[in-house]
Amino acid sequence: MSGGEQQMRNLGTLLLALVAASVFLAACEGEGFQEKTGETGERKKRDVATGIGGRNTDTGSLFGPGGLFGSKADKKVGGEGVGVAVNAYLWRASLDTINFIPLVSADPFGGVIITDWYTPAEQPNERMKVQITILDRELRADGVRVAVFKQQTGAKGGGWIDAQVDPRTNIDIENAILTRARQLRIAQGG
Repeated sequence: MSGGEQQMRNLGTLLLALVAASVFLAACEGEGFQEKTGETGERKKRDVATGIGGRNTDTGSLFGPGGLFGSKADKKVGGEGVGVAVNAYLWRASLDTINFIPLVSADPFGGVIITDWYTPAEQPNERMKVQITILDRELRADGVRVAVFKQQTGAKGGGWIDAQVDPRTNIDIENAILTRARQLRIAQGG
């Protein structure tokens, strides 16, 4: 297994652990967990009504508004699926920006796009892989994160060896995605 594949496997394991921990913590926020506050040790009605941090817990807390499975209000409004669970402009712009690289995975509900290894014609001894994560349902500058992985052929012509990626590369791709997302939004009159 190459270093890049091991790195992706480790990233996947870490992501799975974070999701499991988030689900566990969200389950602990249920009605069975009561923290006593105030001088008498009883919870105040205001604390119960507003939830942790002053926000209403009916909107959900796991991965943003509506939570992992949607809010109660969302379920009352419509019974059909929502479609893309991330910002549609960022999603489309991400796909447009990396359209020359074959995709391995594109998950519109999780907001993750992973490309296959791509070897540019002008650099046959290098290859790169891109992972784009859309972090928000809003079109925001911090709503997209790009990670580029690069490998070069070994000195003796052996296998691929992980190489350093210029940190500016990630930012340049993020900026290209944001620019394209703005163009799509303007073109649609939004």
